[in-house]
Amino acid sequence: MSQSKIFVFGNEGLDSDSLPLKILPNLKKRFPALKFETKDPNEEIDFGKESVILDTAEGIKESAVFSDLNSFIPMAKRLTTHDFDLYTNLALLKKMGRLGPIKIIGVPPGISEKKALEQVTEIIKSI
Repeated sequence: MSQSKIFVFGNEGLDSDSLPLKILPNLKKRFPALKFETKDPNEEIDFGKESVILDTAEGIKESAVFSDLNSFIPMAKRLTTHDFDLYTNLALLKKMGRLGPIKIIGVPPGISEKKALEQVTEIIKSI
């Protein structure tokens, strides 16, 4: 993997968005040379020239890696600042020319921690 840092997103308070954070301790053990940095999608983040992101992805059945924001469908309505998500932040950074190449490791919300850990481990090894 060309990057030594993976940005991890999730919400421990939402079962449907907590899987990346639940598998994080085991990922750190499996990849001690990598730095895993947990972030809130509404923070200002300097992703650098090339970024690897781990987050929940709705609508997939297996963990997968995406390299283009066009792979995602944006949420239909955003009424308050609390409705902004990682996609919105990334799309804005891209539009401003502040986002380089990305790899987003998407984890489906409905799989077990064990399965997610195995799938994400294989993805990290492959990129």
